[in-house]
Amino acid sequence: MQGLMQRTPLLLSSLITHAARNHAGREIVGRSVEGPVVRTNWGEVEGRAKRLANALARLGVREGERVATLAWNTQRHLELYFGAIGSGVVLHTINPRLFQAQIEYMLEHAEDQYIFFDLSFAALVSALAPRIKGVRGYIALTDRAHMPAIDLPNLLCYEELLAAESAQFSWPDLDENAASILCYTSGTTGNPKGVLYSHRALLLHSFCAAAADGLGLSCMDSVLTVVPLFHANAWGLPFAAAMCGAKLVFPGAELDGGSLFALTRDEACNVVAGVPTVWFGFFDYIDRNRDKLDLGVFHLDRALVGGSAAPRSLIARFDRDFGAFLLHAWGMTETSPIATIGRLLPKHAGLDREARYDIQAKQGRPVYGVEVRIVDDAGQELPRDGVAVGHLVVRGPWVTAGYFRGEGGVVVDAENWFDTGDVATIDSDGYVTLTDRAKDIIKSGGEWISSIALENAAIGHADVLEAAVIGIPHPKWVERPLLLIRCKEGKVVTRQDMRDFLADKVARWWLPDDVIIVEDLPHTATGKLSKATLRKLYANHQIAPESAPAAAP
Repeated sequence: MQGLMQRTPLLLSSLITHAARNHAGREIVGRSVEGPVVRTNWGEVEGRAKRLANALARLGVREGERVATLAWNTQRHLELYFGAIGSGVVLHTINPRLFQAQIEYMLEHAEDQYIFFDLSFAALVSALAPRIKGVRGYIALTDRAHMPAIDLPNLLCYEELLAAESAQFSWPDLDENAASILCYTSGTTGNPKGVLYSHRALLLHSFCAAAADGLGLSCMDSVLTVVPLFHANAWGLPFAAAMCGAKLVFPGAELDGGSLFALTRDEACNVVAGVPTVWFGFFDYIDRNRDKLDLGVFHLDRALVGGSAAPRSLIARFDRDFGAFLLHAWGMTETSPIATIGRLLPKHAGLDREARYDIQAKQGRPVYGVEVRIVDDAGQELPRDGVAVGHLVVRGPWVTAGYFRGEGGVVVDAENWFDTGDVATIDSDGYVTLTDRAKDIIKSGGEWISSIALENAAIGHADVLEAAVIGIPHPKWVERPLLLIRCKEGKVVTRQDMRDFLADKVARWWLPDDVIIVEDLPHTATGKLSKATLRKLYANHQIAPESAPAAAP
């Protein structure tokens, strides 16, 4: 017997319709690439998104075809999210921090019809244009007064494009399984691979993100969205915010600590979202200007942190400086991205701060819809005891079933489990703790050393701004940890200082055999430490005799 419920397709266009009808006046605020802060609202975003949909139709972009963006977090990029996707066009968000050759590959592989770009990327687009076949035109995300003086075939002005169109448009009744967004992974080896999200998957993901045990968004929230729109759909925040009518605040291209501090304060943001690296800069700015800043005017109550593991010291800083709860989340491009979220359980209500930080440092528990487990090398499930370490695998309605155009071959097993490439533990409460990426974990004397745990411990030092740990070859133990640290401005940390600091925080045989002070550390296009680069740079690093292991594993 079938139920008698209406079969309404789960389409992302329903989100902007809902936001415009029920939260029309709720602000969208963003720093434009041209400089000034721009203020709009959900009602105006819908109108401009519909103008864009009409423009795409007039340009001849058909349902299922792709258009690309090279853009920061701005209100124009948000309009593209809803205007392109709602009309049935697939939005291909490109990470501009990738190598030019990778971007060129993605544009060719996706067969993008038009490229929308911010002024910051005019030179990049000019360099790409002669090498890209099939692109029908380029659209500068600006007004006529700021159009770049570059020679591109069929170069159009975004604001003129929208001004010529009507704000009347009926969103098509698409198949909910139709493609909506194409986002390529930024793997360190081989070509990037495309994850093709459906309307259904991302709408279901939005329910999860907005839920109280998810990101907990509501119309009362003002959300500083630092995580880029080109990074796994900004963790689903544009869609979840439209679902509940939250205020979105976009930093544009200004991602330095001072700019983020000012936006958070001026826009009364109670939620901020970004990878750990941006918050290191945020708190470094506070430390350097402490006597001139008033933290008492902030409304901050939670920070959404993902992309890489948040160190305990960062959890403590948000708590100590703002009384804000750091909400740790984990996922990846292939999981849309939310898979686990670090919410507390009722039994944690009476914990003191230090014990609570222990829970917050984990990557969280699975959200409804996503199943997780750890397996051994043979694919056998391991116990959820917080001790067993295994390969983390996931499945669910917003987890990829394969890559665009079949790249990478079959990526799930017979039961639809997807291997994330992470190594983790899962405890009896379901909390996942990432030990490492499978390719980054250090195998020393037959035992595993977590580079993530060592890095997070090192960052707890008051004079350390950032830390990275890699394994280097050792004749006896196979690998030993090498610690590289970037000190805060004007500070110096010696090898012995760091070993003394870590002595009561990690096992003795985990202590790094050497500590190197560097001026900077390499990062991937998504803001993570580039361990692959460091392994190449220090492949031949020799441990001095006096730096022998403190204890055998």
